[in-house]
Amino acid sequence: MRALTFLKLPFNHREGWKELQASSPSIPLLAWLVVLPMSLLPPVMLYYAGTHYSDAFMAGFAHREWRFITTIIFLAELLSFFVIGWVIYAVVNGTEELTISYQDAYLLAVLAPLPLFISSLALWVPNLLFNVVVILAALGISCSLIYHGLQALCTCTHQDFDVATISATYTIMAASALGWGILFAVIWAY
Repeated sequence: MRALTFLKLPFNHREGWKELQASSPSIPLLAWLVVLPMSLLPPVMLYYAGTHYSDAFMAGFAHREWRFITTIIFLAELLSFFVIGWVIYAVVNGTEELTISYQDAYLLAVLAPLPLFISSLALWVPNLLFNVVVILAALGISCSLIYHGLQALCTCTHQDFDVATISATYTIMAASALGWGILFAVIWAY
C-alpha cells in the first residue's frame, strides 16, 4: 500500500480500507510492529518536554515526576490498544445494523490513535497553544478514521447505516476520551 493511500484513509471509506482488510495482519503482529513503537513516541516526547521546558510552558509543568508519568502513559497506551479493540468489537456488534470481526476491530484500534501518536511531535515546539491546536486536529482525524473505518470494515444489515455508524463512532470516542481523561487527571494529581 502506498503512503498516499494511508493519508486518504481518514477522508473516505472506499480507497485503501479493503486493501488493508485483505492483508489481514494478525493482532500480535499489529501490536509488535505498530502499537509498540508508536506508543513510545508520546512518552518520549513528553519526557523531553517535561525535563527541558520550564513552567513557562504551563504552570506546574517543570516539577513533575516525569519518569513515573511517562512510564504509566506508555503502559496505558499498550493496554488501551487491547481495550479499545474490544470496545470497538462490542459497540459495533451491539447494534442491530452493523457487525465487525475481531480482526477488523483491532485493525481499526491500531489505526485510530496514529494521528494522536504523531501529534506528540508537536512537543518539540515549547508553545502550549500550538500543542493544543495540533492535538485537537489529531483528535479530529482520529474520529474521522474511526467513522470511515467503520463504514469500510463493517457489514450492515440495512442499506442506510450512517446513523448507526455515527452512533458507534461517538460511543467509541467517548469511551476512549473518558478513559484517558481519568488517567491524566490521576497522573496530574500525583
